[in-house]
Amino acid sequence: MLEVRDIDVAYGEITALRGVSLRVGAGEIVSVLGANGAGKTTLLRTISGLLAPRTGSIAFKGKPIGGEPAYRIVRAGISHVPEGRGILGELTVIENLRLGAYLTPKGESEALLQRVFALFPVLEQRQSQQAAMLSGGEQQMLALGRSLLSKPALLMIDELSLGLAPKIVRELMELLVQLRGQGLAILLVEQNVRQTLRISDRTYMLVNGQVAFEGSADALRNDSGLIDRYLGAG
Repeated sequence: MLEVRDIDVAYGEITALRGVSLRVGAGEIVSVLGANGAGKTTLLRTISGLLAPRTGSIAFKGKPIGGEPAYRIVRAGISHVPEGRGILGELTVIENLRLGAYLTPKGESEALLQRVFALFPVLEQRQSQQAAMLSGGEQQMLALGRSLLSKPALLMIDELSLGLAPKIVRELMELLVQLRGQGLAILLVEQNVRQTLRISDRTYMLVNGQVAFEGSADALRNDSGLIDRYLGAG
């Protein structure tokens, strides 16, 4: 579904990614692990059109998307939950959700909204509440729900667990497994190594902007020496 080939990405004279390749198939969870500054966020921002690769290519469903503007990439079927969630705190929950459906026909968006409410009942209960008043876990649910309203084939999530209690993290990870079971492909950037490897099909490890490991999540989970060497205990 998604194929990234040998991309270099730079901020001015500083190269953030070097020769990075990655693929995501339909209906699988692929994770990207790495320490702070490894290039994980840059990778997602490049796929979603917020940055342009200097070299290399990005294709989605067989069509090139590298360097395309973000709105076209959303329209193609990729949705991005950014680090920090990116919700609009001064708007209500329902207003935030409807922003995610701006490319979706109204009749279809209402059906999708009900699906989001089924996944996150608390959002339906608090739909008229200002988003800034939600807890951290509820805000992450709102960010996920908003992204699902664009009807993505691929959902990219940057630091799902950031600032959340372990119980909430486990619940959200299980939700991703549920979404995978419904056919959604997921590209997950995370620093919570153990929880991430538990739900991932395959994983990539970024070190200093380059891929240091590519393989099954089980293979990495069973290699504690490699995890400790690059990531610490996780």
